[in-house]
Amino acid sequence: MKKFFANEIFLGTMIAILSVFTAYSSYLGAMSDSEQNKYEILGMQQLNDGNAEYLRANQDITQDYNYFDNWYLNVDERPEIAEYYQFNFSEALTAAFESEPDVVWTDEYYDEMYADATALWDESDINFDTASQWDERGDQLQLVMLIMALGLAFVAWASLLGAENNMRVLFSIFGTLSLIAGITIFLVLVPTVG
Repeated sequence: MKKFFANEIFLGTMIAILSVFTAYSSYLGAMSDSEQNKYEILGMQQLNDGNAEYLRANQDITQDYNYFDNWYLNVDERPEIAEYYQFNFSEALTAAFESEPDVVWTDEYYDEMYADATALWDESDINFDTASQWDERGDQLQLVMLIMALGLAFVAWASLLGAENNMRVLFSIFGTLSLIAGITIFLVLVPTVG
């Protein structure tokens, strides 16, 4: 067993394997960071768009209030003016008015007026959640890279020591354990996204 871990071919193979896995986990970590960035930017964009839509909906609601008030003030005495204001109701107010003229300011009215903003906020939440998943994946990949790089350092030091040196075997075993730990974390703990 001691000869196996001290063998030059074993150490060279371990250096190659650990180098590849270190580079691979580093690459995947960088890609995860890129995806996290992309989804955070999309989330922020949709959040901003949702806020803009919310403000636009508030203006439309205020305009509906004005039209409705003017319609109400004129409906009995000046029906032609009331008709003008009624014609300018938003689709949501028109639907509410046609459904029940005495109770137009319902939850359904507000839900319809804020529907675009709410949809954008929901999409924003989904993108922020996806960004968080990519962030978690990237963090776990950084851990894999750290363990693989540590194993690579152990095996590299082992290869520099003489074949009879007990530290060579110990460092070689530590490198092997690091490889096993890194692969295990990669397969078990690194989450997939999507």
